[in-house]
Amino acid sequence: MNTEERNLADVLHRVTPEPPRRVTVEQVAYRLVSEPRLGRQTPGREPRPRRGGLSLSRAFAPVLAAAAVVVIAGASAGIAVLANSHHNPPPAAGGTPTSSSVSSASVSSSPSQTPSETQPTTPTTTIAGGPWGAELINHQTFNQIGPVSAGGSLYAYSNGSLDRIDPATGNIAATARYSPPLPNPPVIVGNTVWVVWSNSGGNVVLHGFDAQMLAPTRSILVPATGPVASSASNVLTAGPDGHLYVAAGLSVAVVDPATGNLVKPINLTAGTANSVAVSPDGGTLYVGVGGFKVLVYDLASDTVVTSSSLPGTDSGGNLVATSGGVWGTTGSGMSEWTWFAPHGDLARAVRVGAGAGGGYAALPSYSGGVVWVGGTHTLTCASPATGQALATATLPTSHGAAEYFGSPAVDGDHAYSVYQDNASQLSGLIRMTPPAACSGNVSS
Repeated sequence: MNTEERNLADVLHRVTPEPPRRVTVEQVAYRLVSEPRLGRQTPGREPRPRRGGLSLSRAFAPVLAAAAVVVIAGASAGIAVLANSHHNPPPAAGGTPTSSSVSSASVSSSPSQTPSETQPTTPTTTIAGGPWGAELINHQTFNQIGPVSAGGSLYAYSNGSLDRIDPATGNIAATARYSPPLPNPPVIVGNTVWVVWSNSGGNVVLHGFDAQMLAPTRSILVPATGPVASSASNVLTAGPDGHLYVAAGLSVAVVDPATGNLVKPINLTAGTANSVAVSPDGGTLYVGVGGFKVLVYDLASDTVVTSSSLPGTDSGGNLVATSGGVWGTTGSGMSEWTWFAPHGDLARAVRVGAGAGGGYAALPSYSGGVVWVGGTHTLTCASPATGQALATATLPTSHGAAEYFGSPAVDGDHAYSVYQDNASQLSGLIRMTPPAACSGNVSS
């Protein structure tokens, strides 16, 4: 190429310059650490080499470059988070209550959500000798309280968390950090899952979570009348009116979950409330008190109708109300069993199911139109109107040790139960197909 051709090429290059090259974060970081004095040199001078041969900055350039990438990337992520926070402010805390008896605030816990579609389906394991085609669909260890069924999902407690489970796959669909302070299943009202966050001294604290993502939505402080019961269970329930009923010392607090306001207190005539249940028609409140007694209140007038004691024992709790009366548990040490009291009259209470041993719980659950009673001996579905057993299955044993089946929750045609087999080291969620007798097509 002669001089004229080179000049012409120069002119064309200036008229149509090369497109700018993309500079990566790694290149910038490497340039920063490999040339730290760039921009501070005196014009016209070469940088003075360090003694000892290889420059320290050049020797560690790859390592420092990697560190710089982390710093720069972290700063970029921080800017993105700040920008996102600017455009998407955090949800506001729950509304300020107008009542001085109940206060509400935003929940500070940070749940993590796990979409079920991102998880592989757990292979099912058939339980040898298990009732009604029992198969294990989830191998996570769950608390014996629950599960609870609502809106096509199951809710249960595992180690340090509240979980929403997809019944079709057994996968965990969402989870939030939570540890139950006492036995109380999750209570679902509308699109909110309510749990007892703390129950001590003179206060009961409730936390609400979004029913789908389990994001925290509201915290409600319910001051008690006097100290709360030291031994309590099922201190929180919901009525068909959508209100929450809370065992609060010498009273039962009726709370509007939408606002966190106290609707009314129901002062007890005797004892400290340790368990509450509301009948399906919303007309009757059952309150367990120390001793063990059950007080039956007419909610239309808030007056006590009857008061009775459970013969032969002074322990009880875990109340569940149905059209025919109230269900609960009693027992101590290594044995627990479920009873049914017609219209709340403990003098006429009858035992349902064979109970549980080995420190396991036999808790009644009301789901799918029937009452369920699990344990380590039998699994029973019973009439909510009469307490009569509709179907009973004998539970298997593993190497001579009992296998535990919790009281189920129903979703569609299936019943789901917490399972534990210590001998075979199996645990998780069981899916069963109960017989037609347990379909709930009975008077409730």
